[in-house]
Amino acid sequence: MTETTTFEAAAYTSQGTARERVRLPEALFDGTVNMPVMHQAVKAFLANQRQGNAATKTRGFVTGGNQKPWKQKGTGRARQGSTRAPHWVGGGTVFGPTPRAYDEYVPRQVRALARKSAFNARARENAIYVIDQFTYESPRTKALLGLVGRIGVGDQKVLVLTDGVKPNVFLSGRNLPNVHVMPYSDVSTYHILWSDVVLIEGAAIGHALTPIKEEPIALPPRRATPATTPAVSGRKASAKKAAAKAPAKKAAAKKSAARATKAAKKATKAEAKAKAPAAKKSAATKSAAKKAAPKKKDR
Repeated sequence: MTETTTFEAAAYTSQGTARERVRLPEALFDGTVNMPVMHQAVKAFLANQRQGNAATKTRGFVTGGNQKPWKQKGTGRARQGSTRAPHWVGGGTVFGPTPRAYDEYVPRQVRALARKSAFNARARENAIYVIDQFTYESPRTKALLGLVGRIGVGDQKVLVLTDGVKPNVFLSGRNLPNVHVMPYSDVSTYHILWSDVVLIEGAAIGHALTPIKEEPIALPPRRATPATTPAVSGRKASAKKAAAKAPAKKAAAKKSAARATKAAKKATKAEAKAKAPAAKKSAATKSAAKKAAPKKKDR
């Protein structure tokens, strides 16, 4: 399809307020959609992501098998030369995978044509939106999530293209599974076709849109972290921890006291057992002495 048309895109502020529509540059958005070139570019992109580390050992790389398992003749069994042959258990693999490179090279002009075709395909679907300027002073995921929701594409895959590298915008969308943020100059055909909606910063495509003065949207406060809490809250937390540990200490003291009483009872029982044989011996000696003593004769 080689139709020359002009496209317009809806424009919004960084907070999601609608602005006047913007005409997309004709040098890039001219209606060209070349399907075979896009297929080639996407196939090469996915192939270049593969590492190609799968490997198996042939019989020449398996340890052992240098000695002939049995002699050639006289055993009645089939002749064998090595225990590392492929039909042996523990032998080598036949025609197994080896480390290789899956890299595919696509000429620069073909890549540019595929990228241009992907942009035109999204422009035909009215899936391109222009953002005047991303002015994030700090990373805030809720701000970018609110922008996507106010535009009405919260349930779709969104590709955000910024004018150059903007770490605050990237960090704001890093935790959103359906939002991908990257510089406009680094976008590929795969990323454009992966997304359902493309948000482009105006300066990236040559539109210098002056930001509109608008009141900042009130976002929910950040959660307090231990590093930013004051000393008083730290003392309260330590007091709570100490109060939580007090019952455990009391229980441990009770257990130790019970153990001490049990040990004392065992010690008294042991002493009683030790004294019992001595008493029996003394009683036996006394009875023996009485028996051995001579009886007095009656006069």
